[in-house]
Parts: sequence; C-alpha cells; structure tokens
Amino acid sequence: MDANEVAAYLKNHPEFFIQYAELLNRIHIPSPHGGRAISITERQLGNLRDQVRQLENKLAELIRFGEDNDAVGTKVHRLSVDLHGASDRAATCSVLYDHLRDDFGVPHVAIRLWGLAGGDSVEFAAVEAGIIAFAAGCGEPYCGPAQGQAAVAWLGEQAGHVRSVAQIPLRRLGQSAGECIGLMLLASEEAQRFYGEMGTLYLRQIGELAAAALCRTSR
Repeated sequence: MDANEVAAYLKNHPEFFIQYAELLNRIHIPSPHGGRAISITERQLGNLRDQVRQLENKLAELIRFGEDNDAVGTKVHRLSVDLHGASDRAATCSVLYDHLRDDFGVPHVAIRLWGLAGGDSVEFAAVEAGIIAFAAGCGEPYCGPAQGQAAVAWLGEQAGHVRSVAQIPLRRLGQSAGECIGLMLLASEEAQRFYGEMGTLYLRQIGELAAAALCRTSR
C-alpha cells in the first residue's frame, strides 16, 4: 500500500481515528517551520492559524478595495455636481479638465469633439478619420499602453513621455443615443496607471456624464 492509498483510506474511513484515538497522541510529524516534531493536533492548529491569517489578509484587501471605490465614487459625484452647474461648453470642458487633473490625479487630459456644433476652441480641432473610427468602434473605454495610439499626439510636447492611456468615447444620449460625438484622452507617464485588465465602470460613467453635459450646453 503506497502513500496515496493510505491517504485515500483515511479520507474514506474517518471512523478510523475514533477507533484508534490514542494514535493521535502518539503520532508526531515534522514541524513545517523546522525543528522539533509536533503532534497531529498541533499541526492542525497551525494549519487553522494559517487559514485565519489568510482570511484576515483577504478581508483587509476587500476593505481596501471598498474604501478605494468609495473614494472614487465621491469624486465622480463631485464631478457630476459641477458639470450640472456649468453654463456653457467652455465651462463644461474646464470642469472636466480641473476634476480629472486635480481630483483624480490624471496628469494629462485632452478632449476632441466632432459630433457637435463647432467652435474655435482646441476641443474642436480637426481629428484624423482613423481616430474617429476607433472611437466609434469602442464598446468600452480603452486602457493600455500609449504606444501606437494616435490620439496621444494631442498632448503635443508631452506625448513622448506618456506610457499609458485611457481613451473614453463620448456618445450622444437621447434620440440619437449611441452616436459618437468625441473622445476623451487620459494619459500618464506611469506604465501601469491605465492597463488592459483594469475595471472601466467609473471611466464609462465619467464619459457618460461628460457627454451629457457637453450635449446640454452650447458654446
């Protein structure tokens, strides 16, 4: 009988330890931390303590995630309130730039609009057809490396320093829901600030708030 067979037998016959209870006190096994041998009971207690530590660490991690989400939710709420108070499109863009840079800590932000009545601000500068097609085809905000992303050129001299970006398509609401009216670019010098596996719920909400405010206001 090999070790696997012994393990299978004990698993399938737990009454063995009831019939031979004295063995639990007589069997000693090596400590996982080295040194003296310990009883099975001590080993079980050690395993339980390890499991408790793992659960405590997992709980602490979940609490941190919850606190982070609460903080982001509060920032999104503040942005929403200020967007609601913006009287025109220039004020709306100013609110977006200020909140994203100062409150959310995004160092580089650029917005381009093409689906609204034009203006003479930088937000209405000409946009490449490829970028417009990219934004229209984005079902979700794009997060990932900056390399190869044409919209990074909007950042001018800072473009060469950017390593990761989030690109949020701006879509019209109401009767023409789904029509792409622009693109918002968030960029960072940190390679992992925006990455492919990150959640995009709050980015999508920010995009919806921005689009609604921009469609509501005039130039």
